[in-house]
Amino acid sequence: SSGINAEYGNTLEDLGIISEEKITVSDDVVTVYFKPTITHCSLATMIGLCLQTKLHRELGQEYKIDVLVEPGFHEKEHSVNKQINDKERRAAALEDSALLAMVEECLAAPDY
Repeated sequence: SSGINAEYGNTLEDLGIISEEKITVSDDVVTVYFKPTITHCSLATMIGLCLQTKLHRELGQEYKIDVLVEPGFHEKEHSVNKQINDKERRAAALEDSALLAMVEECLAAPDY
């Protein structure tokens, strides 16, 4: 549920990156807004990719899952959102063994 930020050793929830009130479920659509710690956060795409992967694994294919940067909280908000929500881009990213290993490490964290 809250994820680990390896850079700081805190959960994403502790850092204010995700919170329960920023998650909505409407019919078959789950929308999660997350707030990077800084507007030029280099880990924004990785955080979003981890959230997307976790939600797809937990919820399966019956839900459309949108993981989005909270508006105004990242200088490349549009490109980050496009990368993590485009199915083909996400699949291509997860074919990279180093990137996949980082996602798996994040998801294996005990508090995720």
